[in-house]
Amino acid sequence: MFLNNCWYIAAWSLDIEHALVARTILNKNLVLYRQQNGVVAILEDACPHRKLPLSKGRLLGDIVECGYHGLQFDCSGNCVLAPTQSSIPTQARVRTYPVLEKYGFVWVWMGDPANADESKIFDIPNFENPAWGKTDGGVLEIACHYLWVTDNLLDPSHVAWVHQSSFGGPGTGDTPLQIKTFDDGVVVSRWIYNQALPPYYAPLVKFDGNCDRLQHYEVRTPSVCINRSIFTPIGTGGQEAELDEKAYVMVSYNFLTPVDENTTAYYWLQHYNNDPHDTAIAKQLNDGAIMAFNEDRGILEAVHIGMKNMTTPKLDLGLDAGSLRYRKILDRAITKEQAG
Repeated sequence: MFLNNCWYIAAWSLDIEHALVARTILNKNLVLYRQQNGVVAILEDACPHRKLPLSKGRLLGDIVECGYHGLQFDCSGNCVLAPTQSSIPTQARVRTYPVLEKYGFVWVWMGDPANADESKIFDIPNFENPAWGKTDGGVLEIACHYLWVTDNLLDPSHVAWVHQSSFGGPGTGDTPLQIKTFDDGVVVSRWIYNQALPPYYAPLVKFDGNCDRLQHYEVRTPSVCINRSIFTPIGTGGQEAELDEKAYVMVSYNFLTPVDENTTAYYWLQHYNNDPHDTAIAKQLNDGAIMAFNEDRGILEAVHIGMKNMTTPKLDLGLDAGSLRYRKILDRAITKEQAG
């Protein structure tokens, strides 16, 4: 169901302080805390005695104390005190998880710690580029399986019906799609020519009139989704065209962390090629994203229930080709990992 040997986002960095925070990722219960030196630690959220969540205990300096019988664990998972025992039991330790902070997120490696590699964290180009603006981003919990969300984020067509007041626009319902497959993911894209700007983007571009528009929907394993939008003056768009100086580029980075088979934590931020210091625009973009993502959430939670309880066969459409290819890529990666 899940690919383990990958980095997943466990939290926004700003949300982890010197306090115990419980998280569930890939059906595994974790406890996070920031040590006094600023480094985040992540442990299995279960005391080895009777599996009481350590997050229900106390943080004493950098030591986690179980709230049942006072067993204490350091950031490496070793038990350093067992008050009721004459000596510390040899099996008194908890699993720890590799952790890194990058791009404002806390990342956790859920597989074999020996395979943890910082270079495998997904790259965000221009993240430190002062000419690019960024939104504050956010996190949204969705009561559905994460693959219904990746399906949605490989489907440019749904905006014509789900996001009519934001991302939707002429051509999004019927312009043919192009699909490109990689070893670790899929891109579904299309150029839409000489059409009006969607409501969400209309106040942001630096030119007048209609536009040529790129919809680029991409998903990479395990569940990193990139939506790239380009709006450029008519006659300047196209697969082989160089980027026009007036083109507006918006990249939405969407990181899906499966909580379990029924729940997904959806982290995001937007990155765009102008107005880097305009906080009002950043807020406007983030507020619009929250509105649109909640529109998706309503649909996807209902899809999850419908697919989980279906009494007749489902139907795949042509627009599902990208998501079906991605699922095969992910299935192969999971099968290979489990065989290894």
